[in-house]
Amino acid sequence: MTTAAKSRVRIVLVDDSEVVRLGLRALLGAEPALHLVGETGTVAGAVETCTRLKPDVVLLDLRLPDGSGFDACRQILHRLPDTRVLVLTSVVDEALVDEAIRAGVHGYLLKEIDRRGLLQAIFDVAAGKSILDPAVTARVIQLVRDRSSPAQETLALLSPQERRVLALIAEGRTNKEVGNELGLAEKTVKNYLSSVFEKLQVSRRAQAAALFARESRSGPARP
Repeated sequence: MTTAAKSRVRIVLVDDSEVVRLGLRALLGAEPALHLVGETGTVAGAVETCTRLKPDVVLLDLRLPDGSGFDACRQILHRLPDTRVLVLTSVVDEALVDEAIRAGVHGYLLKEIDRRGLLQAIFDVAAGKSILDPAVTARVIQLVRDRSSPAQETLALLSPQERRVLALIAEGRTNKEVGNELGLAEKTVKNYLSSVFEKLQVSRRAQAAALFARESRSGPARP
C-alpha cells in the first residue's frame, strides 16, 4: 500500500436509503483524500462491515430498518473504540441529541449540510475533533440548561488552567492541539479533562463545551 493510500480517511457509509447512498458515494468518491471502503443499510450490516473493515469514520444515519443508529454506534464503538462515528441525519430534537451524546457519537450533522461542510466535518472528526451542526449545538445547550446548575456557578468550580483547556475544547480542538497551544503533554490534557468532566458532572466533550458556550453568552464567571 502506498503512503498516499495509507493517509486516506477510510469510511463506511450506513444509510437505509439507496438513493442517499448513491449520492454520498459519488460525493465521497470525488475527494481523493477519502476512501469509501464499505456501505450498508442496517444495524447488523453496520456492525459486521465495520468490524471487518475497521474504518476511520462511520457516516451513520439514525433511522435503520432493524434498529436505530444509536444501537449501531454503541456496538461499533464497543468493538472498535478508535473508530469515529459521524451522524448524518434529517431529524434532530432534544431526545435524539441526548441519546447521541450518550451513545458516544463524535459528530452530529443534518443532511441539509452542503458538500464542502460535510467533507470538512469528515476530516475534522477523523482528526479527533467533535463536530455539531449549529442546530444541534442549540439543543445541547438547552439540555445542559435543563439538567445543570447555572453555568456561571458550575464553571466557577474550575481552576484557571482547566478553564483554558475547556475553552480550547469548545473551539473543537483535539487533545494534542490543546497540549501544543498550552505547552502541555497530551496525557496532561486528558487528566485536566477528566477533572473538568467530574466537576461539571458531565461525561462528554460536547456537554462540557455546551456549558462553556452558555457561559460565554451570559458573561464571565465569578472569580
